Amino acid sequence: MNDQATPEVVAGGSKRTAPPPIERIPVLRWVRENLVSTPFNAAVTAICLIGLIYFLPGFIEWALFDAVFVTSDHKVCRAAEGACWAVVGEKHRPMFFGVYPYEEHWRLIIAVLIYISAIVITMMPKFWSYRILVPAWIFTLVSTLTLMWGGFLGLAEVDTSQWGGLPLTMILFSGTLVIGFPLAILLALGRQSNMPAVKAVCVVFIESLRGVPLITILFVAVNVFPLFLPQGLEFDKLLRVVVGMAIFFACYEAEVIRGGLQAISKGQYEAAEALGLGYWHIMIRIILPQALRICLPGIVNHIIAAFKNTSFVLIIGLFDILTATTAVMQDPEWRRFTLEAYLCVGLVYFMFCYALSKYSQLVERWLSEGKRF
Repeated sequence: MNDQATPEVVAGGSKRTAPPPIERIPVLRWVRENLVSTPFNAAVTAICLIGLIYFLPGFIEWALFDAVFVTSDHKVCRAAEGACWAVVGEKHRPMFFGVYPYEEHWRLIIAVLIYISAIVITMMPKFWSYRILVPAWIFTLVSTLTLMWGGFLGLAEVDTSQWGGLPLTMILFSGTLVIGFPLAILLALGRQSNMPAVKAVCVVFIESLRGVPLITILFVAVNVFPLFLPQGLEFDKLLRVVVGMAIFFACYEAEVIRGGLQAISKGQYEAAEALGLGYWHIMIRIILPQALRICLPGIVNHIIAAFKNTSFVLIIGLFDILTATTAVMQDPEWRRFTLEAYLCVGLVYFMFCYALSKYSQLVERWLSEGKRF
């Protein structure tokens, strides 16, 4: 196909250059631009294709054709040559719900459905109004905690030490964001402040907590913090863990947001001050929206990391979805099929993280188009 522009005769006898023709086969253009655009890319593409041709048929045969999908007898899986996906069906309840009382799992299923529904509503631009989202998330919080905790409305009380699996993972993740993100904004603004005392406190706080691993913060929150409380005063273990993870998340996120704040030109501040606007009005209405838009990829990167960091709670005896799976697969009859169980858990992590990544790209595209919500 000839991609060169051709002259086009218009009224008056003058000529103008016509736009190049559109690629008739978009797939070929995508392949040319993304897979073989340079000799190096072509070589990498060839190596990947060879690897897929070599490994993919064997994996498909193991995962699909020779696999066992439904059985309650571990001997059937042992006799098979392929994967034993039946282990997920046999162990899915303790894997996804941990040590929560077996007969109360229906409460967790409803709580997960309410949580996912709230996330879907939050991601839809037509619902981006505090009049809708604030009541929706208050309802989600109250209903989820009511279902999981119980103790009234005829529900049996379940201590937080028995919470586990996917519901615990989503509570840790949501708590980290709800507490940590506003704290990150305040820390970033404090580090940019003109008041030396406020700036010094924020700098020390951020650098001190970024200099230690998350495991140390969780250990301090669970084992050391109670030692400084007055006798008789005690905070729930799960709450301490959520606050510790939120503070750790906030310190890293604050530096990302600070980078966005530094990217805003001084003219924005001066123009806002010339209009007589106050500090918080300037930040909330003018500066922060632009800064958050600039650093959106970095923000989402730390949000995804926060979701995966929920697996660290295994060191303090909480059974998130990964820890619960590890514990369940200690069953000697099914231990041989641990790989299949971990692949299932890995798929859950991938689905959440990939959805966050693709949604952030969609938001970036909306913002780059100047779309109003």
